[in-house]
Amino acid sequence: ILGVRDIHADHAASHIGKAQGIVTCLRATPYHCTRQKVFLPMDICMLHGVSQEDFIRGKQEKNVRDVIYDVASQAHIHLEHVR
Repeated sequence: ILGVRDIHADHAASHIGKAQGIVTCLRATPYHCTRQKVFLPMDICMLHGVSQEDFIRGKQEKNVRDVIYDVASQAHIHLEHVR
């Protein structure tokens, strides 16, 4: 936008965008679950033994929270790359 042509700025912006996308997905999860949709990575859900139905039913067990934590950790990793 400002005419900055720098590979490091582009790289940082890429990671910021990825982190923001992950956080947006997490924040929208309760909304989507009320509409019977789950957009979280199934490989992480399967790792913790969580099904889409667990999210749709609004379960708040430790394994469901662990899925959220792991996904949020990915956003945090992207922010660490920016720093």
